[in-house]
Amino acid sequence: QVQLLESGGGLVQGGGSLRLSCTASGSFFSINTMGWYRQAPGKQRELVAIINSGGSTNYADSVRGRFTISKDNAKNTVYLQMNSLKPEDTAVYYCNAGATRSILGGLNYYWGQGTQVTVSS
Repeated sequence: QVQLLESGGGLVQGGGSLRLSCTASGSFFSINTMGWYRQAPGKQRELVAIINSGGSTNYADSVRGRFTISKDNAKNTVYLQMNSLKPEDTAVYYCNAGATRSILGGLNYYWGQGTQVTVSS
């Protein structure tokens, strides 16, 4: 299994920046993908950004150009640099990872506990 430990959430003013970090630990062979999702109150959880093992990224249209996802493979850590934050970015942000248990194992997906990001006007 994989445990995802998140940090970096908080309260910022519009136009400000935050950097979220998520570090994976536990028993796994490799991590194929890591990503960030967010969920505002009463809303569905939505993809923010993902990055795969080859470094390819995908972003939600609402954050493209403002957010950057990156990873440090040696640290099993994914980051989300959030710039030019808007009040509508306010949500609980969740780290997600898809990991294999062995060289031939299938993917299992794991979620972090979520971290609150609040952007004031």
